[in-house]
Amino acid sequence: MKKVITFLFLVSFGFINAQSAFTGKGDTRVNVGANLQDGGSGIQGSIDFGLGENFSVGFVANYLLGVDNFNGHYHGSNYVGDADFSDRFDAKARMNANLSSVIGVEQLDVYPGLSLGLHNFGGHVGGRYFFTDGFGVFTEIGFPIAKYGSENDPFYHLNNQATFSLGASFSL
Repeated sequence: MKKVITFLFLVSFGFINAQSAFTGKGDTRVNVGANLQDGGSGIQGSIDFGLGENFSVGFVANYLLGVDNFNGHYHGSNYVGDADFSDRFDAKARMNANLSSVIGVEQLDVYPGLSLGLHNFGGHVGGRYFFTDGFGVFTEIGFPIAKYGSENDPFYHLNNQATFSLGASFSL
């Protein structure tokens, strides 16, 4: 019972003392978390710089730590192998439409956006909730719109599919 009361206190304290998720020009937000997808899981880091009341630009990078080995038919023969660095890593420039002021909840920032990366042109939809002035949580779903590369590559799908990310968000 003591743990339940402590947990409820912390949750209510976090909601009562929540801070602005996105304030606009000059705002800098950093996200660090887990990246989950079909065929692998890894880490994601991103940084967004506020350029206006509802607009930000930034960068995102993913690295897949756990990747399923490929075992199948590739270029006319059987192939068994592991993904190399270029198959596991992706970096993208991105822009977001930050909607916290539009939806009227200043602790919550919902941000749809577009990204241009090493493996594809895509979109994403995410959200951040800040408990304090510098700390919050985020979640994000990314998806490809136009894919680069050869479909003959056994690891082509790793950076060309829908991804789900969640983790911590920080205000700098």
